[in-house]
Amino acid sequence: MRNLSTIVKAYDIRGVVPDQWDVDEARALGAAYAHILESERAGDARRALVLGRDMRPSSQWLGDAFAHGVCSQGWGVIDIGLASTDGLYFASGSMDLPGAMFTASHNPQEYNGIKLCRAGATPVGQDTGLSAIRDLAQSGVPRFDGTPGVLSVSDVLADYATYLLNLVPITAERPLTVVVDAGNGMAGLTVPAVLNSPHLNVIAMYFELDGTFPNHEANPIEPANLVDLQAKVLEVGADIGLAFDGDADRCFVVDERGLAVSPSALTALIADRELALHPGSTIIHNLITSWSVPEVVREAGGVPVRTRVGHSFIKAEMATSGAVFGGEHSGHFYFRDFWRADSGMLAALHVLAALAQAPSDVTLSALLRSYDRYVASGEINSTVTDQQAAIALVRAEYADADVVIDELDGLTVAGSDWWFNLRPSNTEPLLRLNAEARAADVMIEVRDRILGLVREGQ
Repeated sequence: MRNLSTIVKAYDIRGVVPDQWDVDEARALGAAYAHILESERAGDARRALVLGRDMRPSSQWLGDAFAHGVCSQGWGVIDIGLASTDGLYFASGSMDLPGAMFTASHNPQEYNGIKLCRAGATPVGQDTGLSAIRDLAQSGVPRFDGTPGVLSVSDVLADYATYLLNLVPITAERPLTVVVDAGNGMAGLTVPAVLNSPHLNVIAMYFELDGTFPNHEANPIEPANLVDLQAKVLEVGADIGLAFDGDADRCFVVDERGLAVSPSALTALIADRELALHPGSTIIHNLITSWSVPEVVREAGGVPVRTRVGHSFIKAEMATSGAVFGGEHSGHFYFRDFWRADSGMLAALHVLAALAQAPSDVTLSALLRSYDRYVASGEINSTVTDQQAAIALVRAEYADADVVIDELDGLTVAGSDWWFNLRPSNTEPLLRLNAEARAADVMIEVRDRILGLVREGQ
């Protein structure tokens, strides 16, 4: 058994196959998860979990080994086969069962991983069971002498599509031309099932499920991976372009001009729509989303709540506050009515529904103008040898300035018409800078000043 600490991360399991993990580790992790679930099981709760997998070649044999480990502990496995991560969350939520999704999301082909959740799609991270699963799998799971669990198969794709379309129907008759780049990932399976509307002319790009990613990496947060989609939108005169990551839990949008849409603008748009359905509700946003988001939420009569970066913080705050929606600038969007889980497809449906309901002469860029009010730097990484010393240097620079300083997640400094956040990476010697201002020249001045301080002497 290899050292599982190298692949068990803060929120999931992820590593290179077979260099860092393979079937032995997958089987042990499955047995460990089932053993821990059994220790937590109350009363007559079902002894079963749902399992999904993406299109990576290793997802098949790793998932099979994991299922064998689960069954060896007397727990059954309901295998839903090829699925998006939000498809697995749907299965976990609708069946009220824990789940395991085999995917490495946007990582290159040599990686694979597991996203675990408890019943109701409740996430499992280091502090909520993942470290215990790691330690038990590493030390050896006690032998189970009862009857092994049974593996069964279930296809939930149609039910998943129906559920999403009931939440966000495409009801307007305005026809839309939609280019979708699935990146050879799981959106190639889910988009035909969900976006099957007579009012949508879907132009497919890279829908073939291929975990070797022959066209480009399935990571649309990187501008290079949007180039093909942007060109196709302009070529066909599309109303909108959608790009999904490998496991299709994130969606990025391109407007009719071929320009990438800020995830913060999408967060504001979706928040506005959710507040129209649920007046006065709470909306969660992390601290690197645009100032536009809390402004729009307040204008719509909602309550904005700011959190640290990371899905565990968003989901925890949603559970505490009863928030109807949460958004992250990384392209993750969370919905109360989807078990507080993230769904790129639900986010896409919101944007399509909003555009379909707009007058025929209103473009996507025009629709989003009121939600995109500031100029952002995007996230800029700097390699530093001492993260805390660099942050302290920047903090000292603003110690006597007329600004607001907080340290919820790294260092955030806000002036009257600008702000920046500087936060350390948890896994690399990096500082991540996000800056925003009302005017481009102010943003550039703030950005360059902070980068100069951070990189001084490095």
